[in-house]
Amino acid sequence: MSRIHIEPPEHWLFHTCISVHIGDINYGNHLANDAILRLCHEARLRLLASLGFSEMDAGGTGLIMLDAALQFQGQGFYGDKLDFDLGITDLNNTGFGLVYRIRRSNDGTAIAMVKTNMAFFNYQRQRISRTPEIFRNALAQSH
Repeated sequence: MSRIHIEPPEHWLFHTCISVHIGDINYGNHLANDAILRLCHEARLRLLASLGFSEMDAGGTGLIMLDAALQFQGQGFYGDKLDFDLGITDLNNTGFGLVYRIRRSNDGTAIAMVKTNMAFFNYQRQRISRTPEIFRNALAQSH
């Protein structure tokens, strides 16, 4: 059986900490897979805000998720504080990959690696847009 493997970026661009809430727990009494994607969404919003952007305005255009990959590495539980490290890969003419490394804060246990491929998107025209130069510049200044 082949497994998903997510390569880490050359460097981590952003760090944040998010707590696991009771609504994030599934019937197995651990962090649910859909909750991991919701927590990644929160981490992504925090990254964008740190750069002066939002999902609806990332340099004059919005963002849309094209796909997501999730590589489980451990279990998270109610009350855990999770460290999220985010890095950008594959920046191109219309989007980028965003990699999330998730670890439990108190002991460093690896919980998951996630990658979402994001495209710049004009919601009024309902089509993919070019990567804004202001976004490229913000990334270059954050290194």
